[in-house]
Amino acid sequence: MAIGPGPRRGRSFLYLGDIGDNSKKRGQITVYRVAEPQVNPKDSSSTAQNPLDTETADVIRLKYPDGKYDAETLLIHPFTGDLYVITKVMGAPARVYKLRAPAPKSGVSTLSYVGELRFPNQFLGFITGGDISPDGRRVVICDYLGACELILPGKRGIAFDEIWKQSPLPVDIGGFPGVRRQGEAICYRADGLAILATSEGLPCPLIEVVRSNQYR
Repeated sequence: MAIGPGPRRGRSFLYLGDIGDNSKKRGQITVYRVAEPQVNPKDSSSTAQNPLDTETADVIRLKYPDGKYDAETLLIHPFTGDLYVITKVMGAPARVYKLRAPAPKSGVSTLSYVGELRFPNQFLGFITGGDISPDGRRVVICDYLGACELILPGKRGIAFDEIWKQSPLPVDIGGFPGVRRQGEAICYRADGLAILATSEGLPCPLIEVVRSNQYR
């Protein structure tokens, strides 16, 4: 899941990725886009048995240009709305694919290959989550055990996709044997000055790594 701009100016949208493919058999993948619900006090009555409805979701159908891949990482650029999928590969660099905004609401769109990345530690790299920072200058990605960050060079006017050419920098988020046992999700805090990470299973820790000294 990711959050970012969509077809209505000034409104945030949630992007829900049906992109997993462990057996690598799917001819296409799907991302659902729905306006972020604006929650108010009366919505506390919502339950699993009696949920409140969201607006109708857009269905974005996608395919890779060069094969079939498993993936768990969906990113949305906070300014352009461009959509990125990062494949989940063991023993080889992960591949990064892009759909330039605006995403069509019908038909099947072909993703574009834009780069690859490899974890700093060669024994890691089964990528399970990621996020683009609110300022659009950084990307954080995680696997089951650790995390790393890509930072766009400080040159003015540089294209965002240059970030995939940068060297990943390790980020300590309390991986094994710490509280984060099987990392499945990571994101930036809303102000962009910290990274939040969690694990699969119960109990489910929420880990915050403040990065303000590096970002100011």
